[in-house]
This record gives sequence, C-alpha cells and structure tokens, in this order.
Amino acid sequence: IRDMKTNQNNNSYKEIEEQIVQYSEHIDIPEELDFIVKRAIKEGKAAPKQKHFNFNKWSKKVAAVASIAVASFVGMTNLSPTFAKSMSDVPILGALIKVISFTQFDYHKETSDATIETPIIEGLQDKTLEEVINNRYLEENKKLFEQFKAEVTDLESSGQSAHLGINSGFEIKTNNDQILSIGRYIVNTSASSSTTITYDTLDKQNEIIITLPSLFKDNSYIEVISENIKIQMLERIAADPTQHYWVEGAPNTDDDSFSIDNFECIDANQAFYISDAGKLIISFNKYDIAPGYMGIQEFEIPTEILQDILVSNYYIK
Repeated sequence: IRDMKTNQNNNSYKEIEEQIVQYSEHIDIPEELDFIVKRAIKEGKAAPKQKHFNFNKWSKKVAAVASIAVASFVGMTNLSPTFAKSMSDVPILGALIKVISFTQFDYHKETSDATIETPIIEGLQDKTLEEVINNRYLEENKKLFEQFKAEVTDLESSGQSAHLGINSGFEIKTNNDQILSIGRYIVNTSASSSTTITYDTLDKQNEIIITLPSLFKDNSYIEVISENIKIQMLERIAADPTQHYWVEGAPNTDDDSFSIDNFECIDANQAFYISDAGKLIISFNKYDIAPGYMGIQEFEIPTEILQDILVSNYYIK
C-alpha cells in the first residue's frame, strides 16, 4: 500500500485500500454501483450504427478471471521475492469505470532485468468483454516473461555476458467521456533495443472495441491514409534534415546501396488510436518506417481527407 499513488479524484487512503482488498479477493462490483452503471448506460444517447468488432460474438467463456491468473503467475520460478503492486485510477464515465495497474513481473539480476506492468480494466457493464480484455493482457504478459526467462537461461548456459532487459507498461493516450485509448509498449534491450506498441480503443458509452476498418465504408482508407503519411514524412524531412524516413523521394532512398524497402502502405489493422480531439493517429513501431534513432512514429491524419470514406463522424471529428 505504501507504493500507492493518489488518483485523480483524490481518493482517501482508506478508499484506495478498500479497492485493493476488493480486487485481490475478486469481489464483484457492489449492487449499488452496478445500479448506477446501468442507469448511466440507459440514460446515454444511442450511437449511430457502425461496423464494430464485438467480443460478445465470439467469446462467451473466459478461461480464468484476472485474480486466478495473477495467483498462478506469482508461483513461477525466478520471480522477485517482492510482488510489488502499484495502482493508479483513471476515471472513466465519472468514477464508474477505471483502469488499475500492477507490476506483474519484477525480475532483476546482474546481467538481466525485467519489469512488466499490466493494465486491468474494471467497471464495464459487459463483464464478458471486460474479462476477455483483461485476460488477454495478463496472458500476453505472462508469455512475454516466459520468453524473457528462456532467453536468460540460454544466455547463462552459453556463458555469455550480454545484458538482457525488458520493460513493458502502458499509457493512457485518450480518456474522455467517449473514448479510452490504451497504448501498451514493450522495450527489449540486448545488443540494441527495439520498441513496439499496440493500442486498444474502447467506446466507453457503448462498451465496444473500435477497430481501424470499422471506422470506414470500405478498404479505400488504406491508400488514402498511406499517401498522406508519405507526404507528412517528406514534409518532416524538409523541415528538419536530422529526421529520416524510408520513403520514396527522401534523401538516399534512391541510392542502390540503400537496401531498406521504402514505406508503401499501412496494414489494414495498423496500430492507431483516437486523440482527445477526435483525430485519427496512426502509429509505427521503432524500425518500421525509419532508422532506430527515430523511435516510435505517429501521424495525425487530417479528418478532411477522410471525410468521404468515414462511416460517420461519431468518433473521428
């Protein structure tokens, strides 16, 4: 509890302690709170029809609730003796839906270290959706740590002294009355480092996951967005010669000795999130479209170029 951070609603120490106890014992949301959630959802305005990926269509059972998964993780070998927990509340729909976090794995040795922090969503009325999301986060991080342990074992058995490190966590990119966008990042360190980030964007009012294809009438968005990103790349290079992208027309990219393939188009399910202002942000991992020193790259796509192909302006303003 000492490591607790005060949340944005200035909850008292006692209230935060009660939240920890409730989560650790996996106590359901009290009936009074459940009533408030239902009433808030009922009174909310219905959204226009959109093409959405709804977890309820394919997932009716969940292997284990989050508390059981966490308990099994603690028993894994080579874990730090201290199972450090840190929690921070992010208010959503008032204080009814929140994101809490804890340090799932905390491993430190002379030549290797890992810190893996996992977000857990609480307070959704759709408990199937809530558990599917949370268990996916837990399982993915469990696999991440198991891979790290295997690499450490291989390194130690070979007698090598290279340093291995992994740092995984998350950041809330957007948190308003309508949208919650969570970015989960992984930084791997060995001879060099790599950084990847994935996003989940949740319509909090209708409790559905928003996918990139669901925002558009057809797949023409791939070409429209890709061409705009190429323009932005060249504009950034022109404004700052220290920036570099692997795109046609950029310095050195026409050189035969330059073997990196130029950026052509985004994936149909390219990493994205929706900003607080309702703008579409496309994201690329380190090394995807530029040298490593450029890091994670983001591009805000002007809504005006998307207007004719958007399903509606319900999300993208």
